[in-house]
Formats: sequence, C-alpha cells, structure tokens
Amino acid sequence: MSSVAVLTQESFNEHRNGLLPEQSGAGGAGPGEEEEALPTYKDAFPPLPEKAASPEGTQETANAWTSKIRPLKSSVITQVFHVPLEERKYKDINQFGEGDQAKVCVDIMHKTGAHLELSLAKDQGLSIMVSGKLDAVMKARKEIVSRLQTQASATVAIPKEHHRFVIGKNGEKLQELELKTATKIQIPRPDDPSNQIKISGTKEGLEKAKHEILLISAEQDKRAVERVNIDKVYHPFITGAYNKVVGEMMQETGARINVPPPSVNKTEIVITGEKEQVALAVTMIKKVYEDKKKNATTIAVEVKKSQHKYVIGPKGNTLQEILDKTGVSVEIPPSDSSSETVILRGEPDRLGQALTEVYAKANSYTISSVTAPSWLHRFIIGKKGQNLAKITQQMPKVHIEFTEGEDKITLEGPTKDVQMVQGQIEVIVTDLVSRMDYTEISVDPKFHRHLIGKGGVNINRIKELHKVTVRIPPDNEKSNLIRIEGDPQGVQEAKKELLELASRMENERTKDLIIEQRFHRAIIGQKGEKIKEVRDKFPEVIINFPDPAQKSDIVQLRGPRTEVEKCSKFMQKIVAEMVENSFSVSVPIFKQFHRNIIGKGGSNIKKIREETNTKIDLPAENSNSEMIVITGKKANCEAARNRILAIQKELANITEMEVSIPSKLHNSLIGSKGRLVRSIMEECGGVHIHFPTEGSGIDKVTIRGPVEEVEKAKQQLLALAEEKQTKSHTAELRAKPEYHKFLIGKGGGNIRKVRDSTGARIIFPTAEDKDQELITVIGTEEAVREAQKELEELIKSLDNVVEDTMNVDPKHHRYFVSRRGQVLRDLADEYGGVMVSFPRTGMASDKVTLKGAKECVEAAKKRMQEIVEDLDAQVTMECVISQKFHRSIMGPKGSRIQQITRDHNVQIKFPEREDPQAAAAAAAAAAAASPAEAPIQENGEANGEVKEPVDPNAPKKCDVIVLSGRKERCEAAVEALKALVPVTIEVEVPFELHRYIIGQKGSGIRKMMDEFEVNIQVPAPEQQSDKISITGLANHLDRAKEGLLDRVKELMAEQEDRALRSYKLTITVDPKYHPKIIGRKGAIITTIRTEHDVNIQFPEKNDENQDQITITGYEHKAIAARDAIQAIVNDLEDMISEDITLDSRVHARIIGARGKGIRKIMDEFKVDLRFPQSGAADPNLVTVTGRPELVDEAIDHLLNLEEEYMADVVENEAKMAYMRPSGSSAAAMDEHRGPSKGFVVREAPWTTGNEKAPDMSSSEDFPSFGAPVPTKASPWGPKRF
Repeated sequence: MSSVAVLTQESFNEHRNGLLPEQSGAGGAGPGEEEEALPTYKDAFPPLPEKAASPEGTQETANAWTSKIRPLKSSVITQVFHVPLEERKYKDINQFGEGDQAKVCVDIMHKTGAHLELSLAKDQGLSIMVSGKLDAVMKARKEIVSRLQTQASATVAIPKEHHRFVIGKNGEKLQELELKTATKIQIPRPDDPSNQIKISGTKEGLEKAKHEILLISAEQDKRAVERVNIDKVYHPFITGAYNKVVGEMMQETGARINVPPPSVNKTEIVITGEKEQVALAVTMIKKVYEDKKKNATTIAVEVKKSQHKYVIGPKGNTLQEILDKTGVSVEIPPSDSSSETVILRGEPDRLGQALTEVYAKANSYTISSVTAPSWLHRFIIGKKGQNLAKITQQMPKVHIEFTEGEDKITLEGPTKDVQMVQGQIEVIVTDLVSRMDYTEISVDPKFHRHLIGKGGVNINRIKELHKVTVRIPPDNEKSNLIRIEGDPQGVQEAKKELLELASRMENERTKDLIIEQRFHRAIIGQKGEKIKEVRDKFPEVIINFPDPAQKSDIVQLRGPRTEVEKCSKFMQKIVAEMVENSFSVSVPIFKQFHRNIIGKGGSNIKKIREETNTKIDLPAENSNSEMIVITGKKANCEAARNRILAIQKELANITEMEVSIPSKLHNSLIGSKGRLVRSIMEECGGVHIHFPTEGSGIDKVTIRGPVEEVEKAKQQLLALAEEKQTKSHTAELRAKPEYHKFLIGKGGGNIRKVRDSTGARIIFPTAEDKDQELITVIGTEEAVREAQKELEELIKSLDNVVEDTMNVDPKHHRYFVSRRGQVLRDLADEYGGVMVSFPRTGMASDKVTLKGAKECVEAAKKRMQEIVEDLDAQVTMECVISQKFHRSIMGPKGSRIQQITRDHNVQIKFPEREDPQAAAAAAAAAAAASPAEAPIQENGEANGEVKEPVDPNAPKKCDVIVLSGRKERCEAAVEALKALVPVTIEVEVPFELHRYIIGQKGSGIRKMMDEFEVNIQVPAPEQQSDKISITGLANHLDRAKEGLLDRVKELMAEQEDRALRSYKLTITVDPKYHPKIIGRKGAIITTIRTEHDVNIQFPEKNDENQDQITITGYEHKAIAARDAIQAIVNDLEDMISEDITLDSRVHARIIGARGKGIRKIMDEFKVDLRFPQSGAADPNLVTVTGRPELVDEAIDHLLNLEEEYMADVVENEAKMAYMRPSGSSAAAMDEHRGPSKGFVVREAPWTTGNEKAPDMSSSEDFPSFGAPVPTKASPWGPKRF
C-alpha cells in the first residue's frame, strides 16, 4: 500500500520559509529563550592563543585556534664531517677547490641532492658541511667517506646463524647499518662456511660497525629456539578457540610460539625467545598435551560431505565456535577425501553437547533449485545485477548460483532464507515467462558484422525500436545462430527485420574493379572529398580501396546488385576521363627555340595551355634535353603539339619527313638506351628522329630538322636498316675520354673518314653513360674489324706522348692566355688533352711548347697557326647605330650580341653611354662663347696645339660600335647588327577603341607586346589621334600589325554585341508581389536571370515608380524573362490570404528551431505564412497565403498544432506555479518575518564594558576597498609613517 502526499501552494510556501505549523505556534518561544539561542561573542570570534604562567611551567592555552596547530619541523638539516689530514685521499694543498677532489664533490651533490661546502682546518684536515634532507645527508656522508677518505678494513667473527639478523628483512638492517656507520659491510653467502664479516671504511666507522654487529650477535646469544613434537590432533587444544590459549601462554612467558596451521600437515611446534621464557612455554604446552591425552576421548559420526563446509564455517569460524563453547575439537576429513566421517575429540561429558552443535550446524543450511530457462537468467539478474542485489541485500546468507546452459538456478543458505528467496525467484520467473519470448534465427556468419553495422549502428537501432536484446555470436565461435529475446511482438518484428537484412545481403554482389593504382589517389581526392561524393551518390554501396603498400589495382564494390552495377559504371566513367586526360606526348624542339615557345613572360606557353586545356612541361634551362612533354586529352595534346611545332617551323627552316622501316628493326636501330639513334641525331646536326611506340606495328619513322640534315639522317637510317637486315656485328674498345674529341675530329671529320672507309658505325658514350671509356662499333663483321683496327691504331698513336715547339709572335700570346687560358683549355678539350706552354711574362721569347699524343700535337699546332693567321689578318671596323638602339641590339643579358660573336667569330665592343646632362651643358657652353673671347692664335696654333675643325656630319662617339676580326667576317657581323635595329610602323585604329586595346591597367597592350616581342605606342588621349606606332624587328612587325588588326575586329564585334545586349523593357508588377518574385535569398530571380542571360532591376525604396521592374539583355531573351515573371504574377494573383488567430504562446513551437517547423509546413502545403512582429497590435494574428484549397488545409493543420501545443503550455504553467512564489505571497512572508536584525551575538565587549558597538554604516569603522579613509584626530598629533 503506497501513500501519496499532496503539496499545496500554501504548504509549499510554508516549507520554503521554514515556518511549518508545528514549528511556528502562536506566541512561540519567549525573548529569554531567543536570547539563549544566540551565539556568544567568544563562540563566534575565538580569541588568538595567549601564553600564561602555570605551576607546571609555560603552557599554551588550549582553545579553538591552537587545537589544530601542530609544531612544524624543518625538513632540511645540516651536519659537519671532519676528515683528518692523514686520512685524506687528495692531499695536494695547491689544488684546493679544483682537481679531482672538487669533481668528486660535484658528483656527490648531483647524486644525492645534498649541498656540500668544504673548508681546510689549520691542521690541514678537511671540514665538510652537508645540508639537505636527512636521507640525502646520510647518503652524502657515505659517499664522502668512501670517496674522499682513505679506507681501512677489518673483520669480525660471529656465529653463522646470527648473520641473517645483521642483514635483516630484505637487507634493510644492513643498509641502515652501512648508512649509520658510513662503511661497507660484506657478509659471506649462505653456502660459504666462513663466519667472518668484512668491514671497510674509516677507522671511526670500522669501530662503530664492529660494535653494532657484536651487539646484534650478543642479543641473539641470549635467545633460544625449541622445537616440540605434538600430535596434530591436539594442536586445537594448545591454540585454543580463536588462539586464546596460545595467546595467553605467549603473554605469560614472553616467548613466541608458532603452531602450524590446520592446513599444514606438521606436528612440530616452534618456541623462540629468552632461554628461561622458552623453557616455561615448553612446560606449559606439554602440560596441556598430557592433560588432553589422558582425559580426552573421541566419537565418530557420519555427516554428508556436502554439509561439511557448514560445520567448518567461513574461514573455520564454526569449528572455533564449537571449540569455544564445548571445549571439543571437531576433525573434518580433507576435501579431496571421499570419507563422510567427522571425529569429535574432548572431555566425555562435553561430547554430547558438541555433537548436538555439529548436527545443528550441518542442518542449518540447505541447497535448493528453481527451474528457469537459461535465456531468462540475465533478465533475473538484471542490469549490472540490480534485480539480484535486491534479493541478496534482504537475505545476505543465501548464495544464488546461475549455471550457463542449464535451465535451473541453485540456492544455498539457511533453510528459512532459502525458502523465501526461492519463492521470490519463482515469482520473477513466472512473470518473465508470461511476458517475454525468445527466438533464434540462422544467418551466415559472414553477414554478422554487416547486421551489426559500423559502431553497432544497425543492431542498436533494432534493439531500441523493438525493445529487444539481440545476441550475435562473436567471430571466434563460428556460429550462425542469432538469438533475439524480449517482448513477444518485438521479438517477431526484430526477427522479421533481421531476416530481411540478411536476405538483402545474400542478394548483395561483390565486384572487383581493375583501376590502376596511380589513379586511386585522384579518385579518393584530397581528404577523401571526391570519394565521399561517390559514396553519397551510392549510399548502399561499400567501396574499398587497397592499401597503397600492397601495390594492388583491385577496388572492391559491395552492395545491392543494381546499385553495384550503377556505381561500377560511374567509377569506370571517372577512370576513363582520367585516362583520357592523362595522355602524354613528347615533342622534340630545338633548344634554341624553347624561349620563343615560352614567349615573353611565358605569354605563348600560357596561351597554348589555356586554349588547348593541357599541361606543358619544358626541360630546365641547364638541362641538355630538348623534349617538351604535353599531358591531357589525346586530341588536346595533338593540338598543342601541332601549335608548338608550327612555332618552330615558322622560326627556322625545319622540315619533317617520314621513312618506312620495318617495325621489327626499330629496337636494333634505337640501340641500347637509345645510343645508336642518338649518335645519328648528333652526327646530322641535331635532327629529331621519332620512332612509333613499341608493339604498335607501325613502320613509319619521323625525322624533323633542317632540310639537308634530315636528308642525311634519312640516308643513314636506311643504310643502317639495310645493314641490320643483312648482317650486323658489334665490337667494343676503350679509349681515355680526353681522346674522344680528337678521335671524332672537328665537325666529326675524323670519325666520318673511318666510317666512309670501312662502312661501320662508331658510337661514343654520352655524358649520361656510366662507362665513359667504352666505344661501340656496329656493322658487318668485316667493316667492324677494319674500323676497330683503325681506331686501335689511332688510340695507340695517341698514347705515344711527344713534345714539339712552334714560334708565336709575343704580341699574340695575350690572346691565348687571357680569360684564364680559355683558348688553351678549348684546344686541350678538342685535341686529346694536349698541353700548351707559353713563355713567362717578361721573357722576350716567341717559343711555345706543345706536349701530348703525336697526332694531337700536330692538329693543335695546325689550329694554333690558323688562329695566329686570323690574328694577323684581323681588321677593325666601325658600325654606326644610334645609341638608343644599343640595348635592343644586345638583347636580354647580351644574348643577341653573344650569338653574333659566336656565329661570325668576331669581337664586338659597344661605346660608353653618353651622359645627356653633360652633353647638354657642353652644347650650351659652345653656343654662349663669343668670337671676342676666342683664344689668341699665333702662326695658326692655339696654345701650341693644332685644332682640327669638327665635322658636323661626323657620327657621335656614343653611336660607334667597334668590330674586330677578319674583314669578311666583320662585314657579315655589321649586316647582322643592322638587321637588329628596330623599325617603326604606324597602324590606323579608331580612337574610341584605344582604351580597350590598352586594357585594364595596361594588361591588354602589355600582353600583345609580350606575344609579338615589339613595343606598341598609343597616342595620348588629348591628341585624339587614330595612329598607333609599333616598333620592333622587321620580321616581328608584320605579325604584330596583323595581331593588332585582329584585336580591332574583335573589339568592333564586341561593340555591336554590346549594343544588342542593351535592349531594355519594363514590366508593371504590384510591389506586394516583389518578394515572391525575388524568392528566398534571391533564388527565383537568380534562376530567371541565369536562364535567360538578362539583368533584372527592381525599384529602389525611394523610387517614384515602385511597380516598375526593368529587364536588360538581348531583345528575345528580355521578352522571355518578362513572360516568366508575368507567369509568376498570374499565379500569385490566383492566391488568397486569410488571417487566423493562433495563441502567441505556441508561435515559437510552430516556427521551430531556426524556422525548421514553419519551412516544413510551407513546403508541405505550398503556402506562405506570416507571423506578427513583436509589438504588433494583435500578437495572435497569423496570415496564410496560397491557393484556396491549400490555404484551408494549412489552416486546419495549424489549428490542430495549436490545440496540441496549448495542452503542453497549460500544463507547464500549472507546474511553474509551484516552482516560484507569487509576488504577493513573497511580500506577505517578508512581512510575517518582520524586519531583519542582522547578525546578533551575546556577551560582546561593547555590552559588558564602556566600549561602543561598531557602526556598520560608518565608512570609518568599515571602509570600502579603494575609498579614502579619514584620519582620526589624536592627542599626540598626526601619525608619522
């Protein structure tokens, strides 16, 4: 029977204010009682401790302040140790404070954490002050003695059996002794027969240690050990119940008596202590034994084996209880014995009572069982054993045991308690069986983890939905049975859902997609973004990528058959696009044209990349590679390739030729690592030879390069192919790398002779080859043999070093040795490392020495003679070009002038730049000079110097470029220089287009100048001129002019298009429809703008025509946009608006978090809802707008929601009434209490004496923080601080 207490508003208020009727009777306690209830001043403010004299001496008054105060001890101690001079280990007085002694001290401080201070006494002894914690000081002392003091040793002999007492438990005694005496004590091992203990340390320490050890031994000498054999059955009488008898014996004798426990089958009782004490204890034990042996008898009774434990009791307590009560010992057979006989031993007159006790204890406990299906066991136990805990708390003596797999529960305990527990459990079992059910389903173990779901999401959902428990066997059980337990209906529903899931999984398909591993990262995307999109698109499909370390191409898809197929096709499409976009082609382009392909500031290459949508990679400037790699879609790559080749073709006389060579010969023609084909390309002036991809079966080989070289390469390829088809032979020979250039000869002349005479092909190693000495000869066997023979002779002759001399005019020596001997280094490289020595500076000798291989020396000598002839035949020529063009002629970093110098083998020197300010000043001075001021001439001389008249037509010095070299070469170089002088042309461009050609911040014109490598000058706006000037090289001007005119055509076309796009029309729409046309966040109007490619402008707030909407764009598109807006307006005009009254208290619930609820209603019923603003006249008025039938449905839905939510609102308001008192009741309670008196105490100083109570309102007695405090007047004058 349960009772319910009803809490009313009045009783709640009373309870809240602590004024329950029984505690607040009318006329309650009198003023006297109230005063007694007040605390005293001393209780509230305990006084501080005071010291007072007492008869016993000075004592501290015990009070509230001192009762908890404990004396504090310093944790840091200081000790001083003295080491005499004769015992000091380090006696070098000169090294005090340094050397080994100081190092040892520092080490001791680090090890122990103690602080050491050393000082020398007058007798040269060492004083050491050690500070720190006690433990650290003791350790430091031991270290000091062992490391700073000389060590002595001694031995002490004590009986072997006393050694263990010196060691102590876990060696603690020995460690303590060593620390105390600052010595090292060595005790012989137990198997060592010696009884000598060795001590090492200082003399003082040795004496102390010896004394302590002898004390321990002497103490042990006084002690004795006695062993007495007593029959095991009489041990209980010696120990007594609860060890009372043996305890009394030990207390009386002072000896220690050790009786083996009942579980240990030993009869020996050990007594230790002083000899007299041991003797007394032995006598007492033997007396008890003799007495019991003489008077005790036994009886044997049969007690069931299962009841033995009840006779024994927990930890043998029951046996002790019987022994205590009756003085009879009960002997129970061991647990591993099958015997049920229990023997009682004791005085005859006590045996009957003991027997009764034994049977009572044996029958006091019972074992029972309750039938309960094993699947219900855990429901009976409850979550974390809660259900079972309720039963066991009431009946703690009952043991309840659940056996897994058995349909029963075993109960054990006192008979009465067991019966009560059994009844309770049977009730629980009956209840559970009536309302719970279970079932088992069979599901293949491979689907178990999918049923569980990631993080148990699937199985947890089923458990919560159907209120059941589902047991899925773990993987190691390999069982396919899944058990569902719970409410019968829930079990059936869960079973159905699990079987559906399982059958769906059985219909699942696993498919392996072969995707090259290089695409995996791209498919997954950065941080898995791209694969997430695929998984969101196909949520039922599980996509597994292999581990990158496995180097596997297999991507596994698993899920419903149709979804897997769709996902597979989608991913194959992605891969196909990637494959298409990853097509790569390499284009060989002559190195000198790379910069033209890049263009100024990368303009050309950027344009090709953007227009063909490809990735183009050029080799590094310092690389020897000529290959440009293009990556992207095949068609795009081909387009980019053609454009790059077109640039090269335009810049040079490049031709392309195809040669048909059987594809089976391609590999042999390319050679190992491309060495053979590379040798042909190098020999033929760097042509490019392109073989088709291996396995394509195409016979066509492409050769690209200058016309003559292409023809030459074609002949060599065909000859080599024919040779390979007939018979091919290879031989190898070695030569020092420095000989290679000489063997090849200038322009390949030497090697060509060998090839022409023998018909064999000779391949030299490239810079990339590891073996730089290996030369390969390819051809017919006979041709190879002859070529090998010739080459070997050449190499042999190169190995014969000779020395030769030649005469070179000293005036030419400078040419050879200048620039750190660059000319000589070039000679050495070209002619097999020949060494050329010129006479030292200052020697008037023309003899030059050459040293090296004979042929190399001869060739170098011949070349030097040619150089000398060139130097003798050298002329100097002037080329007049205006200084303003010099920078343009030089080119970036002087590249153009360097090219002319190399091509024509001449030297070119540009004049110093003229300072324009100095030139202007000189001109002004000349003009200002008058004839009167001219210097006086005598005999046609001015100051002794003849002044030649200045030719006004003579070129300025700053315009003259000087060339040195052979006459014909200088003339050719002059022509080349003049060809680099920029030319200017004018192009007619309408003035109104100039600003578009310039572009934003000059970007348009800058792009054109970079692309065409010219300078474009647009006239200033105030000139209103149509002429644009283009300045640049003659061969660039035509292209630039054409490009400029093309840009003009584009701009004119754009102007026409702009005029067409500026068509405007207006549409009149009621302003109340404008928000609907715009849509949420501008969604609707943005769609119309994008779809019709128009601009739609709504009127501004202060605009007169608030109903005018302006549409701008192409005429037909503007009309289409107007029609789209009109269609929306027509739909809106068909709508109606209705106002309904909804209680404002439910508005927030209907709107929902962040407008979620209202959006759902608006989307569902296709209506618009408008709730009143805060401060509206009618806060309950809500407007519903939409089609009539939809408005009615929405209103019905809103009214239903209001009804539902209002029930909650009323209920909550009723609850809130009890949560806080109303303003009137709170005021009434305060009135009832009366005014507050504040904190009041009895027996305060101001009530007993003349002192005045402190005024709490006074800022003087109770100053505020930060407020100024007025100073009190003092008869002694103002205070001084």
